[in-house]
Amino acid sequence: MDTKEHKDNDADNGGLTHFDATGQAHMVNVGAKAETHRMAVATGTIRMKPETLAIIQSGSAKKGDVLGIARIAAIMGAKKTSDLIPLCHPLALTKVTVDFSSDPEASSIRCEAVVETYGKTGVEMEALTAVQIGLLTIYDMCKAVDRGMVMTDVCVQEKRGGKSGDWHA
Repeated sequence: MDTKEHKDNDADNGGLTHFDATGQAHMVNVGAKAETHRMAVATGTIRMKPETLAIIQSGSAKKGDVLGIARIAAIMGAKKTSDLIPLCHPLALTKVTVDFSSDPEASSIRCEAVVETYGKTGVEMEALTAVQIGLLTIYDMCKAVDRGMVMTDVCVQEKRGGKSGDWHA
């Protein structure tokens, strides 16, 4: 067992909250934080061949309703974030919405995830995970016809709540 004293602050680590003053990785202590309404919006895009987009839009993919299944996968991804990202806190999410919009000119689909909770830490990671899992599911369901799809521009667009307040990209 490590006998070094670990501090809960981030004063000596350049502001990186997942490392203690000695440089050791740790789960951030959120025990003293106030419970507030937390919300995050993340987005991302998957580009594909026009033929692939047409298959998705027509609902004729051999594996079924691509966007419906991707939506469920994205929601499940948000719920499982703490199982995938080692230092994320497990959160009781109060709302997850996932929407897809097609852009025929760019031959792409944009995913937007909105995640909410009432708690002591934010939900940016859950929103980002939802987007990534949604886009990965589209890739998985359509890779037989288009292995060259590209997922891009995944980012947090907005977060609300907590000590640091609101933030917009």
